[in-house]
Amino acid sequence: MATDHQNPASKQQQPGTSAFKVILHAFQTFIFYPPPIHPQLIIYEQENFQGRCHELTGPCNNLQEAGVEKVGSILVLCGPWVGYEQANCKGEQYVFEKGEYPRWDSWTNSRRSDTIFAFRPIKVDSQEHKIVLYENPSFAGKKIEIIDDDVPSFHAHGYQEKVSSVRVQSGTWVGYQYPGYRGFQYLFEKGEYKDSSEFGAQMPQIQSVRRIRDMQWHQRGAFHPTN
Repeated sequence: MATDHQNPASKQQQPGTSAFKVILHAFQTFIFYPPPIHPQLIIYEQENFQGRCHELTGPCNNLQEAGVEKVGSILVLCGPWVGYEQANCKGEQYVFEKGEYPRWDSWTNSRRSDTIFAFRPIKVDSQEHKIVLYENPSFAGKKIEIIDDDVPSFHAHGYQEKVSSVRVQSGTWVGYQYPGYRGFQYLFEKGEYKDSSEFGAQMPQIQSVRRIRDMQWHQRGAFHPTN
């Protein structure tokens, strides 16, 4: 479901300090969007939460058909969510947890594309996390098992970067092409992925992985990458 809003701050910009703009944005967010209990995401067509804005409370397979011309910034009031480079939830993936994403480089650094055409909520139904990643397809070869932890570098644990199949026994995860949670992102929900194509990878390369969390289990907030 998508609804369209006109951002009051985008109608007329007044001179002021950046601190004032931040306070104004926070005030508008509190007034117009009180804390939700269901998935809720706000898309702004310009950077820094300016321009027309659109609200999502459920899956949207084609943002253009819903009236969204461009995704410039994103505010996640209740999540997590996953965005897709192409319509019908295809192409490169972008994971969004509760928080603010003022520009494109705040949700990806892969630099392959600057478009998002689809969104859907991610179901997080467990506070426990366990994932097993395998070197070869069909769960063969060397493996690395991770339980209730984030791993910024597989190399530090003696594992190389080739990952061709994955078993998620509990929790929801996001894998990254490079160490330090960089590069292409791959969403892993509970289940089995017998080949890298099943989790959207063109090459079987993953070098870091972390847990996806939401406010249901983690009241103090979600994951925050370090610079």
